[in-house]
Amino acid sequence: MPARNRPAQRPTAHPGQRTGPGAWFLVLPALLPILLLSVGPLLYGIALAFTDAQSGRTQATRWIGTLNFQDLLHDTLFWESFRIGLLWAVGVTVPQFLLALGLALLLDQDLRLRWLARTLAIVPWAMPEVVVGIMWRLVYNPDAGILNETLRDLGLGDGRAWLSGLGTALPAVVVVGIWAGMPQTTVALLAGVQNVPRELHEAAALDGAGAWRRFRTVTWPALRPVALAITALNFIWNFNSFALVYVLTNGGPGGRTRLPMLFAYEEAFRYGQFGYAAAMGCVLVAVISVLLALHLVGRLKGDQDR
Repeated sequence: MPARNRPAQRPTAHPGQRTGPGAWFLVLPALLPILLLSVGPLLYGIALAFTDAQSGRTQATRWIGTLNFQDLLHDTLFWESFRIGLLWAVGVTVPQFLLALGLALLLDQDLRLRWLARTLAIVPWAMPEVVVGIMWRLVYNPDAGILNETLRDLGLGDGRAWLSGLGTALPAVVVVGIWAGMPQTTVALLAGVQNVPRELHEAAALDGAGAWRRFRTVTWPALRPVALAITALNFIWNFNSFALVYVLTNGGPGGRTRLPMLFAYEEAFRYGQFGYAAAMGCVLVAVISVLLALHLVGRLKGDQDR
């Protein structure tokens, strides 16, 4: 009998093969919002940094080159806000990671009502930063706040003005930042912990390894990539914080909590120095870009060492 004619097989696309122009139409719906809402304003802000743009100016905006950046180099207030921003970012990121790591390890245990604990752990994540700021302002209220009332009940003093004291404002805001940012860190670390095979823990336990040794030799090597990624992202996110500190202290008292984003906001919308504020934004973008580049280089080196 004559063999049946088999249909010709369709050519398969290879990873290096060029895609047709029709594929770009599938990308455009996701690409256009990024170009219009992110890339476009970024390029406009960079161009604005080289001008003398001001609010209420009757004369035309002039191109002044790098004059704004030269003034920024000698602006001690900006560099003081930059220092405060670094203190804030480190002061929030490090305790946030350590506490979230402990909470993730605890939530990974077979405990009663673990589902309820996991749900409560992500409650701060569901709250907008403005709501978090208003809530903690009530907690820190010097007259009727729950913190000062508790201290009075325990006989530890009459309380103090936490958000308006020169020595307590920044630590008080840091505590709020840690509380507000712990959920996403906990979720990321918990996912990393749960990806560690149980067989490795059982084998280490059979070899006589204690809890600390199992964490150091089994859990942490598998968790390190997740830990580095979430720590880098948290540091960048905290350094760029605005809404939380704005609601809590508005940069006060005496500029003790004036983060770089708050300083740039004041220059632009309180004093109308749009060009100068745009130059600050460019510096902050450059710093964030360097941090991202260092993070990516570290990740690539880590992948090559495996």
